[in-house]
Amino acid sequence: MLSPKFGYKHHHPFLKKINTFDISRLINPLLSSLLCMKKLFLFIIALFFISKGMAQQQLAFPFQGGKEVMVRFFNQNVVITPEILEKKATGLVLFKFTADERGHITKIIIYYADDALLAVPIVPALKKSTKKWIIPDHERFHDFILPFSFNISGLKLGDSTATVKAVYDGFLKRKPILSSNQIPLDLATLLPPININYELKP
Repeated sequence: MLSPKFGYKHHHPFLKKINTFDISRLINPLLSSLLCMKKLFLFIIALFFISKGMAQQQLAFPFQGGKEVMVRFFNQNVVITPEILEKKATGLVLFKFTADERGHITKIIIYYADDALLAVPIVPALKKSTKKWIIPDHERFHDFILPFSFNISGLKLGDSTATVKAVYDGFLKRKPILSSNQIPLDLATLLPPININYELKP
């Protein structure tokens, strides 16, 4: 029983059985694949939100109490030395230090300083901050880079010539700390700068 278009008539019982079997054999794996893709898609979404939550947890500020507490701590504990006052030193100091899982500072390195005098009062303040640092859960040690900026409070261009000249002379006589080679930063965290403002004695 040939059909001029299809060769066999589709109402043949044997062909109906084959067609039904072929369709189910194609549809069942397709449905299984779609179900697996749906489960995979839901798993990826769940994994995304879990990883996002972990990332937010790891990005929590690494000083106990947060950024403002850290800024206040260093402003209260960096004591301006008589040498800084005499030289009227200003400028930037860049420290790198390592904290362990208990918050203890284990290593302190001066990466850069506009004047070596400015680094002197920071070291004891950093040592005093031990046990206050928080590092990621999966690490035993973590490196931080912390900039300090020293400025004279209320200094203006219109101030007395003697004061401006003294600041300029101090700038010319500064002894910077510079690196003579490349510095590997690894996975260090750069912290916001600490502004240290001090007043000149009359």
